[in-house]
Amino acid sequence: MPEDPVAHSELAALTRRFEEVTEKHDREFGIIKSDLTAVRLQIGNLDQKVEALDAKIDRNQAQIIELLTQLVGQRPDAG
Repeated sequence: MPEDPVAHSELAALTRRFEEVTEKHDREFGIIKSDLTAVRLQIGNLDQKVEALDAKIDRNQAQIIELLTQLVGQRPDAG
């Protein structure tokens, strides 16, 4: 049974299109993976900044409490 040239041509075209789409998806996946890595790094940086801000807020609150504690019991006109 001889091969059908039309079927062979169609199969080659479909294979070529499949390979092109696969390559495109691989490239897009690589881009997305790279973008996700960048987002993870940015989130890590934000986490560090939030932790530093929390520590600063805690120090400021401690200072406020200390100052208020010192003021308790003092007469306002004694200053």
